[in-house]
Amino acid sequence: MTKNEFAARLKHACASVTAAEQELTEIDSKFGDADHGLTMAKIAGAISAAVDASDGGIQAMLDDAAMAVMSLNGGSAVPLWNTWLDGMQMDAPAGGEIDVAGIQAVFARALAELHDMSGAKVGDKTMMDALIPASEAIAAYAGGDESELFAAAAKAAADGAENSKNFVSKFGRAKSYGAKTIGTPDAGAASMAYFFRGLAQP
Repeated sequence: MTKNEFAARLKHACASVTAAEQELTEIDSKFGDADHGLTMAKIAGAISAAVDASDGGIQAMLDDAAMAVMSLNGGSAVPLWNTWLDGMQMDAPAGGEIDVAGIQAVFARALAELHDMSGAKVGDKTMMDALIPASEAIAAYAGGDESELFAAAAKAAADGAENSKNFVSKFGRAKSYGAKTIGTPDAGAASMAYFFRGLAQP
């Protein structure tokens, strides 16, 4: 996959998140601050603009995206997404090409960096409910087609976000609502699922 092809997928991912802003706000309004949709729209816009403006290789593009997110004022999602994107660039190639093994390395490092920061796991009702299954699907992919890889990740992320309905919130403002949060998906998991849905579009 070339840098331009990766950039196109990232832009589709951002567009997918932006299009879901109202839905994400509605989810977050139930047990959160009702600002997740707006925050994620800002994050998506920053990533998309950074991808457009980046003139280096793949590593530089991901680093630019991380830096753009870091500069935002927003909710708890901003440092989490900055950490995830910064983790991506750590193992990304400096040049303009990346293969399946390279993609797997990028997403594995990104998950490891975010996990070190957040400590959340599947079942805690956070963005990790979508990100961990998606990352595991990428790691488990044994073929050589990045489109198949991202399709598998998107399905795992969507299933994970849907499954977050079954859990009690253990982080953030929603934590205080306890069992009342069962039946509502986590907004962070939903936005991550939308991001992976876009990544699956070439």
